[in-house]
Amino acid sequence: MTPESELRESIIAAGRSLFDRGLTHGSTGNISVRWNGNILVTPTGSNLGSLDPSRLSVIDPHGNHVQGGKPSKEAFLHAAVLRARPQAHAVVHTHSTHAAALSCLDGLNPADSLPPLTAYFAMRVGRLPLLPYHAPGDPALECLAETVAQENTALLLANHGPIVAGSNLQQALDAVEELEETAKLFFILNAHPTRPLTSQQVSAIRPSS
Repeated sequence: MTPESELRESIIAAGRSLFDRGLTHGSTGNISVRWNGNILVTPTGSNLGSLDPSRLSVIDPHGNHVQGGKPSKEAFLHAAVLRARPQAHAVVHTHSTHAAALSCLDGLNPADSLPPLTAYFAMRVGRLPLLPYHAPGDPALECLAETVAQENTALLLANHGPIVAGSNLQQALDAVEELEETAKLFFILNAHPTRPLTSQQVSAIRPSS
């Protein structure tokens, strides 16, 4: 199997894992990985549980379609985040239930929408800025996402869901799952006083941006 084939198969496995565990549903969510100067990304209208490796899209670093299936209408977001984070090689976007629910709440801190309830959230996600609502596929979000991603590995799209970058695909998957689990904790604990990590505790374990 060629390196490209292995990478395509890793995207298929990641999509199936996300779908089988209920982190995506229907044709929601998308995955991208850098490859050979371009970006492999899941095609439009895809169910992540049944991706075809031969139909994955290839876009250039500016989001232009190069070959393969028609890319997701949110592919430009993946390109924007990867431009902003040259050290990252993969991006995962989901509409996972608790993170999406969080994105719908009023009164969130737009600079950091989810408190660091656990050490693993602080290590794998860090801050979670909330970007204002844009319709799915709205190119007006591109510049904002690229700017905010320069200092953050994860973004929360208002009334939509999270988008997370990682140094590799597994790291991005781990981070998006940690985000979802922390959002779940947030709702479970909502009626109770919480004790998030202090800023000093977070600084001691948070990865550099």
